[in-house]
Amino acid sequence: MSTGGAAGAAATPAWRMPAEWAPHERTWMAWPSSGYTLGETEADAEEARAAWTAVAHAVLEFEPVSMVVDPTAAALAAERLGPKVPLVQAPLDDAWIRDMGPTFVLGADGQLGAVDWTFNGWGGQGWASWEHDARVAAVVADAAGAELVDSPLVNEGGGIHVDGEGTILLTRTVQLDEGRNPGWDEARVEAELRRTLGIEKAIWVPRGLARDYEEFGTRGHVDIVATFASPGVVLVHHQTDPRHPDHAVTAEVAALLREETDARGRRLEVIEVPAPAFLADEEGPVDYSYINHLVVNGGVILCGFGEPEADARASAIMERAYPGRRIVLVDARPLFARGGGIHCITQQQPRA
Repeated sequence: MSTGGAAGAAATPAWRMPAEWAPHERTWMAWPSSGYTLGETEADAEEARAAWTAVAHAVLEFEPVSMVVDPTAAALAAERLGPKVPLVQAPLDDAWIRDMGPTFVLGADGQLGAVDWTFNGWGGQGWASWEHDARVAAVVADAAGAELVDSPLVNEGGGIHVDGEGTILLTRTVQLDEGRNPGWDEARVEAELRRTLGIEKAIWVPRGLARDYEEFGTRGHVDIVATFASPGVVLVHHQTDPRHPDHAVTAEVAALLREETDARGRRLEVIEVPAPAFLADEEGPVDYSYINHLVVNGGVILCGFGEPEADARASAIMERAYPGRRIVLVDARPLFARGGGIHCITQQQPRA
C-alpha cells in the first residue's frame, strides 16, 4: 500500500522517524555484486565482500540482519553470510542501502512505514547507475510489511539524522543540490520532511567533508559529519590537524551546532570525536570518521581504522555517549576506500 507524495505539512504528522537508538526489529543491508564497489580485480571484490560480511556478522551479535542480494550473487552471498542472514533477491546496481533503501518510520498507532525517497544516484553522478537501486526501497518495504510512503524529494538516508523528537540534521549541499532538487528551497524541503518524518526543527549544516565533493562523493552527507547520540547531544567529527581541509570544516560545524537548539528548545551539547591521525592516501585527504557508526540493540558498530590509540579513544567516547551499549569495532578502511562507511551500508528497521 502506498501513500501520496504531495509536499505539505499536516497539523499532526502521520509518520515519525524514531531515533537510531530506539529499539530495532532488524538491520537491512545490500550485498555488493557489481559496479565500482567490487573494484577491478578479484582481490578487490573479495575485500568488499569480506567488509560487508564483517559488518553483517557484527550486527548479528545484537539483532537480526536481512540482506538484499542480486539474483546473480545469491549463492555466493548465502555461502559467505551463513544461514542466519535471510536473503531478499532483487536486481541491484550497488550496495549502499542507507541511500537507496527506505527510511523507516512509525505511525501514530505504531504501524510501520517506509519512506521511498526519489533516488537519482546522488544527484545524477556521471559514474552512477540507479535503474535497479531506485526500486529497492519498495522491495524492502514489501519484505518488511511496511506501508510505502512515496516522496518527490530526492534524498538519501545518509543525508539525514534525527533525534526522534522532531529535530533533523541535514546539509545545504545535499537536499538543496541542483542535481537533486532544482527549484526547492529550505521551506519546501522542511515541509516534506515534516510530512514524511514528523520533523519540527531542521538544523542545516553548511557543507560536508572535503572528500565527499570529489568524483565518488555524495556532495556532503551529514552521517559522516555529525549525529545525535541522545536528545540534545550531538557527536561531531573533529579533524585536529590544521593541514587537513576538514580542520576548518569541522570547526565551523561544531561552532554552528553549539549555537543551535533542538525542537524541544534545548541548547545542543556538542561532543567532538577526533579523527584518526592518518591524513591522506593516493587519492588525497581521507575522510576517516567515527561518526559513521550504527547504533543497534544494546550496542554500537563502530568504524575502526587500524590505529589502536585513536580507535580506543573513539570507543571510549562512544561508551560515554551511549551508556549501557557494547562497542564493537569493525575495520572500515575497505568501506571508506569505496566511498562510505558502516552507517552507509546499513539501515535500521524500528520495532513497530
